Amino acid sequence: MAKTKSSWESRKRNRDDSSEQDQCQKVEEDAFFQTACGLKSSTAALTAKEYLIPSEEFLTLPPEIRNVDFSKPVSWRKFFPYTDTSLPLTPLEQTAKFTSESPALCFHVNAISGRARATTLHFRSDRVVRTPIFMPVGTKGTIKSLTTEEICNDEALNCPIILGNTYHLALQPGTELIRKMGGLHKFMQWDRGILTDSGGFQMVSLLKLAEITEEGVTFENPFDTCHDSRERMLLRPEDSITHQNNIGSDIMMALDDVVSSVTDNHERFEIATYRTLRWLDRCFAAHKRPEEQNLFAIVQGGLDTAVGGLREKCLAGFRERDHKIPGYAIGGLAGGESKDEFWRVVDQCCKALPDDKPRYLMGVGYPLDIVICTALGVDMFDCVYPTRTARFGVALVPGQARGTLRLKSNEFSNDHRVIMEGCKCTACRNGYTRARLHTLLKRNNPIAATLMTNHNIAYMMYLVRGMRQAIVEDTFDSFVLNFIEDQFRGTENGGEDIPQWVHDALIAAGISSKGKN
Repeated sequence: MAKTKSSWESRKRNRDDSSEQDQCQKVEEDAFFQTACGLKSSTAALTAKEYLIPSEEFLTLPPEIRNVDFSKPVSWRKFFPYTDTSLPLTPLEQTAKFTSESPALCFHVNAISGRARATTLHFRSDRVVRTPIFMPVGTKGTIKSLTTEEICNDEALNCPIILGNTYHLALQPGTELIRKMGGLHKFMQWDRGILTDSGGFQMVSLLKLAEITEEGVTFENPFDTCHDSRERMLLRPEDSITHQNNIGSDIMMALDDVVSSVTDNHERFEIATYRTLRWLDRCFAAHKRPEEQNLFAIVQGGLDTAVGGLREKCLAGFRERDHKIPGYAIGGLAGGESKDEFWRVVDQCCKALPDDKPRYLMGVGYPLDIVICTALGVDMFDCVYPTRTARFGVALVPGQARGTLRLKSNEFSNDHRVIMEGCKCTACRNGYTRARLHTLLKRNNPIAATLMTNHNIAYMMYLVRGMRQAIVEDTFDSFVLNFIEDQFRGTENGGEDIPQWVHDALIAAGISSKGKN
């Protein structure tokens, strides 16, 4: 049986009475206690009744979209190449102008090349992010093995925005502590952009520890070693927004009902899609800092891309709320679905979402996926892949072995080349050879994690900056084809042929790979 609130209170009193309790540990545990019990929360103790519906209505089409004509695809405010009307482009040097409808974000489209876009996000804080952009994941306010100064000041990295995880920051050190420290920017000495997820992804990654209801999701504390009586934390839309307001991120994500893309239960997806719309309304009602922070909505609906399907219904619900939404995310992917299903969801969402607002594809970080999805019209990406795989000794490079080098392999034990010629990361510019990195990795030397992480983030920044330049020069189709040809050199050349899903996705993006292997 899980610990109750009263048992937590008794535990907390015992800790307070202990003269030998380490004070730093008390700060962390008290922050978790306050989070889990709902103490010092700016939200109501109970969810307002008007936001809760009976279970028999979970599968009922939301009233705001009952009159939508679902016989044709949902879309709004589309421009060329989706229609014959040209989208007004904004010069790069144009200053930001904020509006009452979007008080914390000014979004400029600087250039297009096919469906790909080069855009600029101006935040009220004077922080600027140029897209396409990849956001490294700093789950608890740090990117493992790198300092803030390295991420900012290293020319090869120079990341304008990173991602933080609301759920994990709420657990440790606690968002109330972060608020008292002046927000996450000051807490981690970071003066650039921060995007925080809502905690929704943990409904999939920690599903065995989660119970999902209309009110919210209740998690068991994964750090509690008492498996038979783990502490429990209720995360409602209101709580997620309170945590993110405390964190002070430039972009916050609405709490959505996330279902694994490989779940074989259409009814569960339908419930989650409609609940995501209701929870978005609760997120907006709880948002206390709209003049400073942007609240993005997340498109759900599983893999149902049919006309009138679940993705379309979610999009239609967002269209009704568009005046409140400064930007959109595409969620529910990168969970084991086929690549063919994956790109078709991205394609549908980019064709539907308005062209004058940013589009963010959540949890996607493979270079090939980023290139393809940028061609389809996505602006922003995040994923743990580049940094996590670095710690396992995998370096990201153009072309060779589908874009990776597994430096722990013995084939690199006597390789005197750097990871990637021309790379300006710390490892490459200072002449660390593959053989040297191989030795460091095999011995689990922490320096190896730092050098590899530095390189992989540098590679991702190199990739997205190259894409942006190609879009501005309107040569993005050539960039894509060169990238694809470099990764897939054909079986006749000792490589692999281009997968069919890549061909199909590029055709949808208006880029012909005909004649390529």
